[in-house]
Amino acid sequence: MAPSSKAEKKAALDAAAWMFNVVTSVGIIIVNKALMATYGFSFATTLTGLHFATTTLMTTVLRMLGYVQASHLPLPDLLKFVLFANFSIVGMNVSLMWNSVGFYQIAKLTMIPVSCLLEVVLDKIHYSRDTKLSIGVVLLGVGVCTVTDVSVNTKGFVAAFIAVWSTSLQQYYVHLLQRKYSLSSFNLLGHTAPVQAASLLLLGPFLDYWLTDKRVDRYDYNTTALMFIIMSCTIAVGTNLSQFICIGRFTAVSFQVLGHMKTILVLIMGFFFFGKEGLNLHVVFGMIIAVAGMVWYGNASSKPGGKERRSHSLPTNRTETR
Repeated sequence: MAPSSKAEKKAALDAAAWMFNVVTSVGIIIVNKALMATYGFSFATTLTGLHFATTTLMTTVLRMLGYVQASHLPLPDLLKFVLFANFSIVGMNVSLMWNSVGFYQIAKLTMIPVSCLLEVVLDKIHYSRDTKLSIGVVLLGVGVCTVTDVSVNTKGFVAAFIAVWSTSLQQYYVHLLQRKYSLSSFNLLGHTAPVQAASLLLLGPFLDYWLTDKRVDRYDYNTTALMFIIMSCTIAVGTNLSQFICIGRFTAVSFQVLGHMKTILVLIMGFFFFGKEGLNLHVVFGMIIAVAGMVWYGNASSKPGGKERRSHSLPTNRTETR
């Protein structure tokens, strides 16, 4: 295959991966919003456990059918990943409860510089001046769009700090483990989803009761609510898979930067579904800045020297079949 054809095929696959992630991520936000706001299912951690249980079922069926090959992930790496991932989920839920919406959004934005720091320190990645500036433009634009009231308290700051670092580490490890052990997205999900499902389904009801003062076993599971729960779990399989595909193909930083396009789309869809409230001139201005920054980042990071590894190679272990 000619180099240009390979490049075109890679670009097409990259675009398809991003579109898959955007569609599933925006879809699950809309479904979960309806489930929680309209039908009162406020058990976010337990719902996430159900998401991973559904993902586990999917990877198990695919393995039984022969579509996913057997692979190996050492137990210490698996436990480390699950620890970061679960702290990320719990930290985000607690941060949202203890902080103002404005500070919660600011905390989410800091995941990009934290992810950059992890790549610089652990992977010896060097960013060009244009790449750094483009990331700053994205942060500015999304901040203008989403940050409103900002108030900080000690316990909220601690929760946000844990959420930001655990999420950044979890996304870094998605990329690291796929490269280090030559794992596909399905392979990695097959290893991590069962452990996350079991731990979150055990922890979730207690955490949700602490956060909401409501018990998940006493919820009124009517037909409509069950339909939305099943829909949420089904879309979550695609969301989990697409996240691993995107971070595996790119990096945690690129996933975070371009992933803010989902924030823009959610704001736009909220305008069409719920009217003009919340979409004013400064929000539109922020969207334009953010999108311009994303385009600049894509162009700057793809240029020679835009984002490169400095004489540092990662040892690769081939997957083991059994």
